[in-house]
Order: sequence, then structure tokens, then C-alpha cells
Amino acid sequence: MISADSDCVSTQSLPQNAKVLRGRIDYLLKAETGVNLLKTQELLFRTEKLLQKLLIIPISQSASNEFERLRAVSKLRKIGRADLLIASISLANRATLVTRNTRHFKQIPGVRAVNWVD
Repeated sequence: MISADSDCVSTQSLPQNAKVLRGRIDYLLKAETGVNLLKTQELLFRTEKLLQKLLIIPISQSASNEFERLRAVSKLRKIGRADLLIASISLANRATLVTRNTRHFKQIPGVRAVNWVD
């Protein structure tokens, strides 16, 4: 199984503009005319279409156990909770993690992290 960190999904899926997904909500909030709202709606629709193609791996009891185990490892305290959770889900599912942030994930025992983007 392959799991993908979100830093990889947005840049892989939208190589021409990696900021597109992050900026769509801001664009909606700043839209002042009907034309801008229609454009924003189309952008959000395309984002939803992209996200529907992705399989979301749930946080299982096994992943939760891995998370608690990793949090107890003192050398991993500098790694953020989100990255530890991503690692835990990958470990629980015996998945290779595709990420641009291999530096953090390679510190976590058992995580197979690869960078397909850079």
C-alpha cells in the first residue's frame, strides 16, 4: 500500500500551481462580485472532484496505538503531532509513505518514506 502526505498530493495533482488548494477559501472570502463568486465556486468544485478521487485512510485502533508508542519515544519529540499521526497511520497499514518531508519521517523507526516529487 502507498499512502501520501498532503504536501505531496497537492503538488503532484496540481504541478502548475501548488498554492491553488490553499488559496481557494481565501479567494471565496475576498470575492466581491457575482463573477468572482462563480469563478470561486468552479475552483472549489474542481478541488472537490480531485479530493473525491483520493482514498482517505481512517485512524484505526492500530494507528492510535502506534501514535501513542511514537509519542513516548523521546528522540521524536521535535516531530510535530500531525507528522507523527501520518507516520502512525502508515505504520499501522504497512504502507510506504510518499512525502516531500523525508527528513522528519526517516527518523521514525519502521517508516518507509520516499519522495516522488522533488
